Amino acid sequence: QVQLVESGGGLAQAGGFLRLSCAASGRISRINAWAYYRQAPGKERELVARLTIAGRTNYADSVKGRFTISIDNAKDTVYLQMNSLKPEDTAVYYCNAHPYYGNDFWGQGTQVTVSS
Repeated sequence: QVQLVESGGGLAQAGGFLRLSCAASGRISRINAWAYYRQAPGKERELVARLTIAGRTNYADSVKGRFTISIDNAKDTVYLQMNSLKPEDTAVYYCNAHPYYGNDFWGQGTQVTVSS
């Protein structure tokens, strides 16, 4: 099992920034990739950013150039740095850990609200 605890959400103004943190514990060696997803009201959950253990990243087109996913292996913590925030970034953000086999693990979610 892998446990994910998220923090760092909150309220920001358009053009501002926030940093989300996802502290992982448990059998982290099982994890092949880390990611953040988000879900806005009335919309499906979507991939925001993904980071493989090989160091490859990919981002949703809507956040490219503004968001950065990274990991501090010493702290077993994944970060999502969000800059130049827009009102359309408002959503609940979920940390995700994808194992080599078995079901994904999810954080509890953290609300991000961007005011115009």
